[in-house]
Amino acid sequence: MAEENVGTPMGEEPVVEPGAEQVTDDDKLWGLLSWLPWVGWILAIIALVIEPQKDRPFVRYHAIQSLAVNLILSVLLFVLSIVTLGICAFIFPLAWLVLLWPAIKAYQGEWVELPVVTDFCKNQGWI
Repeated sequence: MAEENVGTPMGEEPVVEPGAEQVTDDDKLWGLLSWLPWVGWILAIIALVIEPQKDRPFVRYHAIQSLAVNLILSVLLFVLSIVTLGICAFIFPLAWLVLLWPAIKAYQGEWVELPVVTDFCKNQGWI
């Protein structure tokens, strides 16, 4: 009985918000995989399609944000490459290294909020 409530004061039950699900190690891994540079968008689509992960809120949250950020980066870098006559194409691979920060945060089990992207996805009803 004592092992169940490790970290809570004696006589008190741990507080869990209604509707809040526990983030599992599998959820954290899928969150990390969906943010990986260059292949993360493919894994994010897979996470949104396969049965056990598509119903998990943590996985869905990170997969949808990852797809939105990858789309924004792709369009932005494509336009910048055309405007700068290809000079920005050299920066193209380095720009995806920005995605390592949310990947690490997802693996730590944190719900990463990106200023514009998260608000946009929530307003669209995607997350």
